[in-house]
Amino acid sequence: MRTKQSTTLVMVGFVSIRRLLLQRKFFSSALFNPSIRGRWLSTKLNTTFKYSDLEVQLATPEQLKPKPDELVFGKHFTDHMLQISHSKSMGGWQHPQIVPFQNISLHPAAKVLHYAFELFEGMKAYRGVDGKIRLFRPDRNMERMNRSAVAAVLPTFDGDELIQCISRLVEIDQEWVPHSESSSLYIRPTLIGTDPTLGVGPTDSALLFVVLCPVGPYFASGFKPVSLLADAKYVRAWPGGVGDCKMGSNYAPTIRVQEVALKKDLQQVVWLYGSDHQLTEVGTMNIFAFIINDDGEQELITPPLNGLILPGVTRLSILELAREWKEFKVTERPITMAEVEKLLSEKRLLEIFGAGTACIVAPVSSIYFEGKTLTIPTMDHELPVHQKFLKSLSDIQYGRVEHHWAILVE
Repeated sequence: MRTKQSTTLVMVGFVSIRRLLLQRKFFSSALFNPSIRGRWLSTKLNTTFKYSDLEVQLATPEQLKPKPDELVFGKHFTDHMLQISHSKSMGGWQHPQIVPFQNISLHPAAKVLHYAFELFEGMKAYRGVDGKIRLFRPDRNMERMNRSAVAAVLPTFDGDELIQCISRLVEIDQEWVPHSESSSLYIRPTLIGTDPTLGVGPTDSALLFVVLCPVGPYFASGFKPVSLLADAKYVRAWPGGVGDCKMGSNYAPTIRVQEVALKKDLQQVVWLYGSDHQLTEVGTMNIFAFIINDDGEQELITPPLNGLILPGVTRLSILELAREWKEFKVTERPITMAEVEKLLSEKRLLEIFGAGTACIVAPVSSIYFEGKTLTIPTMDHELPVHQKFLKSLSDIQYGRVEHHWAILVE
């Protein structure tokens, strides 16, 4: 006869076995269910991906593309791309992958499509006079990309790891780097939020990808100065905003204003800010003015990094070169349209030029402001300073001069 004590033991045993089976079932599910695995098996997110984990899938001969006869910016892409996924449920950053160039599949509710969770970078690889391929100051692009990621509430990463992944991608597609000292391979790292939800909030998943495209000279018809529209009713950025971040949402709204300039037979827009009409950027470039100041000195001026402008890599390089040369005064301060007009009237405005990755420098010939055209004598000098910057930076990028800013792709 079964006693009360033995019955109790049987029941306890049954409960224990049932609990054990349920636990085994749960952990078995956790191993194969990404959402459970992320919550229970990973207590810490991977804060970066690693180059040592890079996986490479080369394109088949059938997937290889013919090289273009004419280089049009952003139209022709190389055979491979880099992609790296990030998912909180999967533990953060996943292994980086180089794969054949392909389309990206996104859920229709992906946050990038609705709330502009997106940022990008622009950098280049150059084939030098010695045949070697170089990147120009990629560490600065990585720093800026991570700053933009913080502003967009997207995941950050170790910039050195991405530089190594990009270098490997360029190495694989090295045949696409033009054999020309006026052309280069444009590199576009992009980070987007891919969370498939319409909720307005941080994204739990993201995709970082890098595509490459060979590009010709920025000025296809020769190095020519540009004319600008200056109109205070159009504002690109404002204090407390994200004008200092490289986000797509900063660019799309400027196209309409660019079209206004084109209708006036002007080529670009100089973006003004404030009641004193401060010059902030020209088109998508940083802006510089070379003047004779009140003390009779030559002075290079560019707006300060006050949150209104993008901290350009070319901008930084020009400032550092100028300070190294010690040939003229270098100042970061606001420039206003009233000052431009005053300097012009006193024949103390020597040059205005833009600076950026695409063209290095772009001289300005005129500014249309409040119904009148201000003619800028940028090209009227035998040895303009913008040309000196162009030559110095080109010499570094194409290996004519050895410099620590140029990083070899090996």
